[in-house]
Amino acid sequence: MKFPIYQIDAFTSRLFGGNPAAVVILEHWLTDEVLQNIAAENNLAETAFVIPREGQSQLRWFTPTLEVDLCGHATLAAGHVLIKYIYPLLQRVSFSTRSGELSVSRQGDLLSLDFPVRPGKPIRVSDALVAALGARPREAFLARDLLAVFDTEAEVRALRPDLERVAALDAFAVIVSAPGSDVDFVSRFFAPKAGVPEDPVTGSAHCTLVPYWAGRLGKPRLKARQVSPRVGELDCELRGDRVSIGGKAVEYLRGEIEIPG
Repeated sequence: MKFPIYQIDAFTSRLFGGNPAAVVILEHWLTDEVLQNIAAENNLAETAFVIPREGQSQLRWFTPTLEVDLCGHATLAAGHVLIKYIYPLLQRVSFSTRSGELSVSRQGDLLSLDFPVRPGKPIRVSDALVAALGARPREAFLARDLLAVFDTEAEVRALRPDLERVAALDAFAVIVSAPGSDVDFVSRFFAPKAGVPEDPVTGSAHCTLVPYWAGRLGKPRLKARQVSPRVGELDCELRGDRVSIGGKAVEYLRGEIEIPG
């Protein structure tokens, strides 16, 4: 069995920037074991598996170690592939996922995700969180991920977390964030529990980040930057119980994988 595969750098306008994701096009679902093995073989933060349908395509996401319920950059990558190669006349593609209906829309070279918000609930800044991050945030919130907010961009950039302690926290992953020097806010994302020590750019994290910063800054439209070594740029907007997360995408690889039948 042969399947088309693409590798896309998401949330960037330059090759080798943003967050790389693999997109594998299927005609029907393979077994979970095979999907997980493909994702492990790709060894990227996420592999998106898509069964294209003009009305609503099916989409699943796998890290090298497990399936996840929501992934932004791999959805952006999947939308890029479908709009460019499979449905070039469409300006919007829709996906059926474990997190409900999601979509990717095209405006010129900008792609925008339509995702649900995941606002965090305030929690105590615990000693375990401080030990995991090696620094004390000003406040913390919990949704799927734990959001730790710092006062300055420099603090976020300087963090060197203890990943074993991060993995032991009662959350899927840890987001760290602060006001940006030339954007509204910056962030980083650590998900060692999911086999991703530091994710370069994390669309799903902005389901929690955007409602926080929109409320704090008093405006719905926000410029964001994920300050990993690869760097990601995101245009965000809070729209009630949804969030728009926009960015560009660059194709790195296009080919074919072969799986024994």
